[in-house]
This record gives sequence, C-alpha cells and structure tokens, in this order.
Amino acid sequence: MNTSTKNHDLISDVGRLYVVATPIGNLGDISIRAIETLRTVDLIACEDTRHTKKLCNHLDIATPLISYFREKEQSKSELLLAQLLQGKNIALVSDAGTPGISDPGAVLVRKARHAGIEIIAVAGPSALAAALSIAGLEHTTFFFGGFPPANKNERKQWLRQLALLPCPLIFYEAPHRIAASLQDMADLLGDREAQLFRELTKIHEECLEDTLIGLLKRVASGVKGELVLIVQGAELALPKPNNLEELLLWYRDEIKATLKDAVGNIARDLDLPRSQVYKQALQIWKDTP
Repeated sequence: MNTSTKNHDLISDVGRLYVVATPIGNLGDISIRAIETLRTVDLIACEDTRHTKKLCNHLDIATPLISYFREKEQSKSELLLAQLLQGKNIALVSDAGTPGISDPGAVLVRKARHAGIEIIAVAGPSALAAALSIAGLEHTTFFFGGFPPANKNERKQWLRQLALLPCPLIFYEAPHRIAASLQDMADLLGDREAQLFRELTKIHEECLEDTLIGLLKRVASGVKGELVLIVQGAELALPKPNNLEELLLWYRDEIKATLKDAVGNIARDLDLPRSQVYKQALQIWKDTP
C-alpha cells in the first residue's frame, strides 16, 4: 500500500487510483488483472478517449471514459482528484504502455498521494522493458531519457550533458523526428553502436543494429511506428591498470559504479580471476565513507 509523502493517513471513504498498463501493440498482452480493473472502476482516465475506446470495445468494457492528456494535465488532475475524494475509483491509462513513463500520469499520482488516496499499480507492458529484454545488454545500469527535446538547440544541449555517461542510453522517439535525433547524436556523441526497435510486440516488429550514422541511412526514406533507441555508452579512458586498489577506487569514487559492475569490468579488462578482484573490492567498498 502506498503512503503519502506528506505523512497523511489514507482516507477510508475515498476512491482508489489504479495506474493501469495497457498493450504497446499486441492486444494479447493485456493482463487479466488489468481487464478486471478497467471493468470495475467507476471511470477510466485516458490519454486519448478514441484510442482507449477501441481497446474497451475489444474487451467488451463499458466503463465511462474521460480524457487526460498532457496539455490539460494540471486542470484535468484537479477534476479527477475531486472525483476520487468523492469516493469514485479511477483507472489511469495511456495510449500504450505504462502511464507516467514518458506519458501523462505523474501529476495526478502526486496530487492523489498528497491527498491520502491509495494508488495501486496494475503492472504490465512497457516499451522500455520490452526493448531492454531483447537488447542483450550486459550492463546492469542504463540511462533512460524518454523522448529527446523536440527543439534542435535544446536537444543538442541536452545530449551534451549525456555524452560522458558510461552506461547505455535509451530513448523513445517519434518517426518524424528520428532522423534529426540520430544526426544530432552522431554529431555530439560520436558514431556509436546502437539498436533501433520498431513496432514492438506488433506484426512488423523489427530491431535494426548499426552505428548511429548507419541507422540514419537506413531510416532516410522514412520509418513507421513508435521507436525505442538504445545507444552505446561512452568509452571512458581507464587509469593505467598497474594498481588494482587504485582502479577499484576510481570505479567507486569517479564512476560511481556498483561493486558488481566494477568487479566484472576490471576482471574482464585485466584478465584477472573474478574472485581475486571481488575479494579486494569487498574491502574497498566496506571502507566507503
């Protein structure tokens, strides 16, 4: 059960807010719990009522719909909060995937929690999780940037701040902006290896693996469907590996790596037994201030 960030107790006679994940493509990915929730709540708040209506018709769900989109998120959240306080149970959905992850939802969730309303996650599909699951990344950490800024100057400035991150960079992007984003990334990050996922869970699901410039050429004639882009992290120059202790300290203090990541990277790069690196790493991390 969620608790309020302002230490309010949950109010027993108000409604509940259900944050419901819906399919990102294949309608078969809807969970039984999500269907039951959408059928039994008093109201479904959705990004686009036309889009959600198609899903409800497919599932034979007659629950009333109300729009809740980003441009009206502040005012709509007040309206929905009032309904929750009057005792109505509301399901929040986006057009596809999980609300609040590069989709509307965070504003209402914060206000509901502050008001002492119980917030329940009905977990399910997410384009981020789907792409990660089939990307084959060895890293346990990554940076998720959502949609890059649409404005070119803002996007370039934003990318400059990400240029030195050593972990994979993951973005959502729209078809009409993917070429511009790929070009800016190649200019500011270098021509890194990348994966572009298209139409995840749909009939024409596709993964393109190439460098950023290579991907740019492959989408030059246009591309359809929502996209997830995974870009290789920065390759940082390591200190001379003549002192294992200093190298471990560098990973801990400069890179802010986890013990597991540091051990794995050092053991691989120096061709040392993992057990040897792990034993010394334990002592280094034990002494973390």
